[in-house]
Amino acid sequence: MMPLPEILDSTERNLIRVLLIEDDEDDYLLTKSLISAKENASIKLDWVDSYDRALEAINSNLYDVYLVDFRLGQYTGIELIQEAFRLGCRAPMILLTGQDDLTVDQSALELGAADYLVKGRIDAQLLGRSIRYALRQASVLAEVAQKENKYRSLFERSIDAIFVASENLRFQDANSSVEQLLGYTPQELRDLNPARLFADLNHLRKLRFKVREHGQIKDFETVLIHRNGRKRICLISVWAVEDLVGEPEWYQGIVRDITDQKRAQQELIMAEKLSMTGKIARSIAHEVRNPLTNLSLALEQLKDELDTDSEYVNMFTEILGRNVDRIGQLITEMLNSSKPRELDRKKQDFNQIVKETLLFISDRIKLKRMRIDVHYSTDDCHALLDRDQVKTAILNIMVNAVEAMEEGKGIVSVRTSCAEGNRVCVEISDNGGGISEADRQRLFDPFFTGKSGGMGLGLTATQNIINSHKGSIEVESQVGEGTTFRLYFPKRIDD
Repeated sequence: MMPLPEILDSTERNLIRVLLIEDDEDDYLLTKSLISAKENASIKLDWVDSYDRALEAINSNLYDVYLVDFRLGQYTGIELIQEAFRLGCRAPMILLTGQDDLTVDQSALELGAADYLVKGRIDAQLLGRSIRYALRQASVLAEVAQKENKYRSLFERSIDAIFVASENLRFQDANSSVEQLLGYTPQELRDLNPARLFADLNHLRKLRFKVREHGQIKDFETVLIHRNGRKRICLISVWAVEDLVGEPEWYQGIVRDITDQKRAQQELIMAEKLSMTGKIARSIAHEVRNPLTNLSLALEQLKDELDTDSEYVNMFTEILGRNVDRIGQLITEMLNSSKPRELDRKKQDFNQIVKETLLFISDRIKLKRMRIDVHYSTDDCHALLDRDQVKTAILNIMVNAVEAMEEGKGIVSVRTSCAEGNRVCVEISDNGGGISEADRQRLFDPFFTGKSGGMGLGLTATQNIINSHKGSIEVESQVGEGTTFRLYFPKRIDD
């Protein structure tokens, strides 16, 4: 048995260093003669004769390729290969055996052996070619592994939600950003039917069709449902990864959550609407109040001149008076609904504000034989709020909910939550007739109302109060199924 080399001189550094692990010296001598052939001049062979010496040599990290005999005393070459890989060895290993056994061949290759050679069939050319091939293959695999680790790291650490999917867009892999966006672990996503994630199944069908038809789709806007039921507006981009013959093999995609961006756009539009409404309101107030004041004064003067004992005269002057007052009240409410609110912010218990607001509608709910379900958050719900104005905003929504439901069948659900970021929230749901999408888009427009006799300024005022607090409001509704409002208020002024 030859001793293990300790330091290679400069002439040996370009050689392929091979270690034969063989407990039969005759087989070593035979292998050495094959290596000594002219075509294998670039190969340097060393030899150890036991399992333990082999592990010592493997730990030394001095060899490029290992030739492993299948029989090593009480051990097998396959056991040695397993142990070597467990210890972190990445050098290629070629299994040598004295008989042609397909089962051994398959086991060796499945465990990571680079090749499998039958001793009686080895010649110098075959042995040299197998060693060089194994070395090249190991180099390629090492490069692939390095690239895979590099791109795997980019995949896993990306702040973008990246996923890999099959042809029907079932998840095969997903990074942690997808888990944060949708609330499911990668394994749960693999088991999940994608239809459960889409608020509109037609969007999923359209997405699948576009991807199959064109091989890719960019910035497909849809609404995805988080595990907790919350809906997120997202842009999905998907493209096919093709096999060697140009057929789609799998699909890769990126999901971007644009919910906050959309909300900010809507809030900006609403702020512009309120600003325009305020300008119009001030202009109307200026142009209408002056002649309205003249009408009021003229009416009072007319009362003094006319026969006040006449039933008809009194009836008509009262009609005129009520309508003058009505116009004045309408102008005042329009001004109040659109102008920025002066806030008196103090640290308040949001749960307590909601409880106090519920007292204002409790009698109305009882009279209409409706039911109210209330769930208060157990988290810290203190926030800097203007108590009276927040009550007004919540009350407007609750009154609308009660009026939207059928007497004797209505159910109002009120739920607070205070653990989402730095915001407090109240969710108000009803089982009324719901709101069409067209009406939902106009819901906060001044003077838009679905109630007879309503002026359509209650929700405008609510929106204005929420904007003054730098909060936000969400509305979800299905015709025939009811409506849900979510009112968000920041806990601190700087949020």
